[in-house]
Amino acid sequence: MFLQTLITGLSIGGIYALMAVGYSLVFSVLNFSNFAHGAVIMLGAYVGLALASKLSLSFGIVLAGSIAGAGLIAVLNEKLAYSSLRRRKAPSLYLMISAMGCAVFLENLVYATIGSRFYAFPEFFGRQVISIGGSSVSLLDVGAFLFALVAILGLHLFIKRTRTGIAIRAGVSDMTMCSLMGVDLDRLIAIVFLLAGGFAGVAGVFLGIKYLVYPTMGWVTNKAYIAAVIGGLGSLPGALAGGLILGVVETFVSSYISSVMRDVFSFSLLIAFLVWRPNGLWGTDSEEKV
Repeated sequence: MFLQTLITGLSIGGIYALMAVGYSLVFSVLNFSNFAHGAVIMLGAYVGLALASKLSLSFGIVLAGSIAGAGLIAVLNEKLAYSSLRRRKAPSLYLMISAMGCAVFLENLVYATIGSRFYAFPEFFGRQVISIGGSSVSLLDVGAFLFALVAILGLHLFIKRTRTGIAIRAGVSDMTMCSLMGVDLDRLIAIVFLLAGGFAGVAGVFLGIKYLVYPTMGWVTNKAYIAAVIGGLGSLPGALAGGLILGVVETFVSSYISSVMRDVFSFSLLIAFLVWRPNGLWGTDSEEKV
């Protein structure tokens, strides 16, 4: 039971990490918490659901379509809600307020057009299980954890090794100097939101398959925000570590103490980090870096 609980916790933590990456990327470059990220995850799940249920496409195509759809939604969201504020050098608080408005708008748009019903994905993985150390674990749990590891590692290598990634790191350090060196900031920020939205799409699909798809499912990103704070806002390794830590803690609390106490432990962990280590595990004392 211990091993099975651990793997389940790592699976949930992997999904949290995928969501936390979007927070970390945007925070790194624009220095504000994008609270509309949860709505993008929700819309990514609906895109994947439509491709799976209406067109009966395979899991790989559904995942790719959700990544593309959520990425484009995130870019459009930035152009409509944040771009003008950013050009006027508005305080970060204004961007956060705009993000909250976007989240409410997108949720109510789904309520008005699709409705409030709960939807389930087709069973891509069925009830397939894998035997590990005498414990039977779901193929979905193992797949979600491994995919999260590979995706975040790939993003880390992209940030460290490619010209675009170097430009993103330069923008994190100093946006003005980055612009003076010839970098198109509008294009750079669009790429950041495209990446954040793509990870939101992946998280939305796995979250929808594991649970259900509904308009307020994006509020689970409160947990992803906790994971980002634990790891250090703006840090990709921190997003992964924070997500896995939170997922394992929640699962063990649910299994060995009480599922009612799960959220109590999660938010207590957030408060503890904010009080004793506000920069998180991988944060810095000045600006947070990717």
